[in-house]
Amino acid sequence: MEVKNFAVWDYVVFAALFVISSGIGVFFAIKERKKATSREFLVGGRQMSFGPVALSLTASFMSAVTVLGAPSEVYRFGASFLLFFISYTFVIILTAELFLPVFYRSGITSTYEYLQLRFNKPVRYAATVIYIVQTILYTGVVVYAPALALNQVTGFDLWGSVFATGIVCTFYCTLGGLKAVVWTDAFQMVVMIVGFLTVLIQGSAHAGGLHNVIEHSTNGSRLNIFDFDVDPLRRHTFWTISVGGTFTWLGIYGVNQSTIQRCISCKTEKHAKLALYFNLLGLWIILVCAVFSGLIMYSHFKDCDPWTSGIISAPDQLMPYFVMEIFFTMPGLPGLFVACAFSGTLSTVAASINALATVTFEDFVKSCFPRLSDKLSTWISKGLCLLFGVMCTSMAVAASLMGGVVQAALSIHGMCGGPMLGLFSLGILFPFVNWKGALGGLLTGITLSFWVAIGAFIYPAPDSKTWPLPLSTDQCVPSNVTLSPPTELSSRPAIADTWYSLSYLYYSAVGCLGCIAAGIIISFITGYQSGKDIQPLLIRPVCNLFCFWSKKYKRLCWCGVQHDSGTEQENLENGSSWKQEAESVLQNGLRQEDLVNIPGHDPKDKSYNNMALEKITHF
Repeated sequence: MEVKNFAVWDYVVFAALFVISSGIGVFFAIKERKKATSREFLVGGRQMSFGPVALSLTASFMSAVTVLGAPSEVYRFGASFLLFFISYTFVIILTAELFLPVFYRSGITSTYEYLQLRFNKPVRYAATVIYIVQTILYTGVVVYAPALALNQVTGFDLWGSVFATGIVCTFYCTLGGLKAVVWTDAFQMVVMIVGFLTVLIQGSAHAGGLHNVIEHSTNGSRLNIFDFDVDPLRRHTFWTISVGGTFTWLGIYGVNQSTIQRCISCKTEKHAKLALYFNLLGLWIILVCAVFSGLIMYSHFKDCDPWTSGIISAPDQLMPYFVMEIFFTMPGLPGLFVACAFSGTLSTVAASINALATVTFEDFVKSCFPRLSDKLSTWISKGLCLLFGVMCTSMAVAASLMGGVVQAALSIHGMCGGPMLGLFSLGILFPFVNWKGALGGLLTGITLSFWVAIGAFIYPAPDSKTWPLPLSTDQCVPSNVTLSPPTELSSRPAIADTWYSLSYLYYSAVGCLGCIAAGIIISFITGYQSGKDIQPLLIRPVCNLFCFWSKKYKRLCWCGVQHDSGTEQENLENGSSWKQEAESVLQNGLRQEDLVNIPGHDPKDKSYNNMALEKITHF
């Protein structure tokens, strides 16, 4: 493949992204230097408004995986990718109404603090370790993706760009904390939208207008969106995307530290919910841009596919190759697109580094050293940002071996995010589940999801389930590329064509449902949890929706949790006393002599103390 180099203006546009991003980190480091506490650094003092948080959430999860991978998916497999519209909607509603209220009212900083309040420390630590591994793996993928794009379009050294990404992200994360991350994300979200729009406008013009794009896509079967085949082995159907996609993205949004950390940084719960719902609008916009970019790309390459003809070596190189084709005579615009791809990566990597530093500090450092000074806590937090920046950057080396960026990224989230979703669902939805059920369920879910994912990596699904739509090379100029003969498949076990061939979007569902089922069974075998020992704020009584006509059945489904207490209703409205009590206990621990002085309810404050914490000290 002939590499088309950047012009001077391309480098200027691209460099501006890094300079502005770093500048935001410096700005907040200077502005917030007098507020040197770990609380300010990690959660922005819980005073963020919904606007920048919404943009930050969208930018973080619409990474270079989306900018590069989603158009390539549409190009090869059709516009069924648009069905993620349904998944995103369900995910945001469930996150805002089911998970967020519990986390926000608890006053926690790390989502895994909830697991200690609801179960015990071993469950919390197990989940934290899994999250750290998952996030480092995922971040490696999103660092590698834009580095590959830049390498293909400019010839710039692949690993040089990987380390440049890691250094810039680590720099503004370490300096400015969460506020720098959020405001940099907001800027990078704008860059992503502008980059996509330039591709859409210029690409449509090259194709002769949007009507030609639609016509070519229809003739090439790219607009057959609704495939209601229930076969779970098919890669993308209505059911795999709408159901499997919901489980996958709910694991990413509903219980992910990176998301929840920014939501709880909002000044009120209402702002946090608004951030999620406005973020949904951003997700829809990015999704539509990505799908139309893929269709325009197909219209452009319909007679000469650069992938099957050997012009490019991997599907993820399609988008940067297409950009250099349509913007070759327009200096600055290729740089804008690469800045678009890098914006997605910078925002995701920065959010991941900040979240990793938060959970490590809250779940491990503060547990071992509960009485650290504010100044020392801040410096430790910054040191953790630096450490995880190095680790995430290094992980990009492994990402080069993982294949397509979209499938690799969502597979990682499915393998770890699914069981994690199941674990938090056990805690929030099932009051009778005990800590043994939670830990056993988590291990079961992890085992199932890793089993199917690793099996699929060793024994890829048959072509009949994953083969792309027809691609033509009729108008291609003959090249010197020699196609290697197809390799013969080694003998495959029977399970390879069933269990290992499951669509990658179902990995999360397998892990989540396996965790929930095992957790419930183990809890009943070992003796279920008494609802009277659980703080009502730690449980979301969704049974009220289904038993609204009968108070008797509602109370039965509460499993002894005191949801009907008037004082709890007071607490649901403000949550201040609960937050202070929970934060104090998690930071400083409970001394044995203090336990006898903790009442279940303080009539003066009209709020609960954390009775659930008593049992934590006994495990």
